Amino acid sequence: MVDVIAAPPQPRIPVLRRNPLSTYTASTDTFPVRRIYCVGRNFAEHAREMGATVPTSAADRGNPVFFCKPADALVLDGRVPYPRGTHDLHHEVELVVAIGADAPDGILDPADAGALVFGYAVGLDLTRRDLQAAAKAKGLPWDTGKAFDHSAPISALVPASEVDDLDSCSLTLMVNGEVRQHGSLSDLVWNVPEILHELSRLFALRAGDLVFMGTPSGVGPLQPGDHFHAMLEGVVELTGEILPPG
Repeated sequence: MVDVIAAPPQPRIPVLRRNPLSTYTASTDTFPVRRIYCVGRNFAEHAREMGATVPTSAADRGNPVFFCKPADALVLDGRVPYPRGTHDLHHEVELVVAIGADAPDGILDPADAGALVFGYAVGLDLTRRDLQAAAKAKGLPWDTGKAFDHSAPISALVPASEVDDLDSCSLTLMVNGEVRQHGSLSDLVWNVPEILHELSRLFALRAGDLVFMGTPSGVGPLQPGDHFHAMLEGVVELTGEILPPG
């Protein structure tokens, strides 16, 4: 069997390791990416700012909102060209969960979900908000607003075994030195085990999958020349720049 075209490269995310000083440094390890799943409206305040119904208790959460991005939407060096087709590019800072083992056949129990997690990163779910809003108004899919080229900048990964207390961590995004978003992971509507359980009801989770877990309130526009600094505080950071179109 011979490929009729050159095989596209598979995205690989660098992996950091904890050193004796309890900080994280680069290693030679990488994480090959298979799929990217994303969770919408997973912080109540963000759901409110987007005009969505905000759950007031676990009993009325309903079902999570899922969508996908292509694996080649990842940006590993922080350099993001301003995308074509939009005049309203928005930032959404997120915890990213990396799946390191295949889920067993059937629905994954939340109590077993932690064993699948390889590590964590911080990423941006970049959104062409004008295209997303137009699609939502017509009841159409969000793909053009979410699943475009360079729409998923991501940091290096830190192994889950080296993160002491994920629930106590916070997400922060600064743009041009100003704090735009900040939120605690304890405020997630669905936590990591719950999201992996819900995903397993719909998809076969496999090693190499990433899950962008949703964003706190404060989403807003980015312009060419803007510099961003995203933090999963105490764990890992991502810096980058929005470049001119093209």
